[in-house]
Amino acid sequence: MKFRWETEFKETEIGEIPKDWEIRKLGEILVKIIKGKNPKKYLGDLPYLTAKYLRGEAEAEEFYDETAGALADENEIIIIWDGSNSGEVFKSKKGILASTMCKLLFNEKVANKTYAFFVLKTNEEDIKCAKSGTDDRHVDKEYFLNFLIPLPPLPEQSRIATVLSYFDDLIEVKKRQNEILEKTAMAIFKSWFIDFELFRDGEFVYSEELGREIPKGWEVSPIEKEFYLIKGRKYEVSDDYFEGFSPYLLIETFKTGKIEFWTSEKEPQVDENDVVLVADGESSGKVLRYQKGILGSTLLTLKPKSGNFIELKHLIYLTLKFYENEIMSHRTGSAIPHLDKDFLKSFLMLLPPPTILQRFHSLVEPLFQKIILNQKQIMTIRRIRDTLLPLLVFGKLRVEEL
Repeated sequence: MKFRWETEFKETEIGEIPKDWEIRKLGEILVKIIKGKNPKKYLGDLPYLTAKYLRGEAEAEEFYDETAGALADENEIIIIWDGSNSGEVFKSKKGILASTMCKLLFNEKVANKTYAFFVLKTNEEDIKCAKSGTDDRHVDKEYFLNFLIPLPPLPEQSRIATVLSYFDDLIEVKKRQNEILEKTAMAIFKSWFIDFELFRDGEFVYSEELGREIPKGWEVSPIEKEFYLIKGRKYEVSDDYFEGFSPYLLIETFKTGKIEFWTSEKEPQVDENDVVLVADGESSGKVLRYQKGILGSTLLTLKPKSGNFIELKHLIYLTLKFYENEIMSHRTGSAIPHLDKDFLKSFLMLLPPPTILQRFHSLVEPLFQKIILNQKQIMTIRRIRDTLLPLLVFGKLRVEEL
């Protein structure tokens, strides 16, 4: 790849851009806006494209065939048109478009759709802020179609898109690796601690607490006996990092891996191996991990009461993750749901003898260490991409050749 810093600019309505670029309205480069609709009940193998699915926060829950609704192909450009998240932009996966979304089709003679995606992503907050409507908010169509974007020559658009997509592709590879690694760890956990496949030749005893047979010599212990439950709280935060500041962790931080806020608290409250649960809100009870920093007020963490947390840390995480749906089903509150802490405190975990616990730990530890390494690399790649993004789409840094 060959880059150069641009030195000759012209002033426009959107600021300085290179002298050989132009600005165009979005409506001038769009061919069509295709609205999603409620799918007909034709079951198939195409996922229904919800925002949570496209963000990677949840698995697809509904599947239809290609005649059920508006079809989106891989890497088409989608925008949430209606609702509280209207204005959010995605590269699509193949599936059926949700009724709150639109697919954007661009004139390929003047615009590279992936370049257009990155320009929209750069201006996402402005589009979100220009919503119309009151109760059911949606993208302001007139504002959207008249939105001005920088437009380099088509070959340069393609080069910019290739460079930025390279970082996105790296992130996706790391994410897929982590999904496989965690599923592998969960499969080992299930084999050892749910199905007892390695211990079937041994002696079993009936556990009154669990209502089933378990290997002889194993203990059943409530979480509150092994761990303290420590709730996060509100801190003074900053949008900018300063020397010695720690990441301020919100639910969104664990979803995206992106750190939005920092706090002057010096010592991180949790590290990447600590188990964190959502304490308040719609996802209360969800089990999280792989972020180091200070917990926000909607989160809580488990801190061990004894010194054997090194061996316990993966076991407690996988136990809670395996029973996550059950934990999430025990909530209190109506308007704003909360994690039922009493239920969590009394939740029973199965503890094998120390030798078995150490064997299990040594087996899954490399998997989790690789996940943590991938998470750190994802954060680094994302920072590089986010630094390059405005430089490339506003022509400060030019991609001369690939």
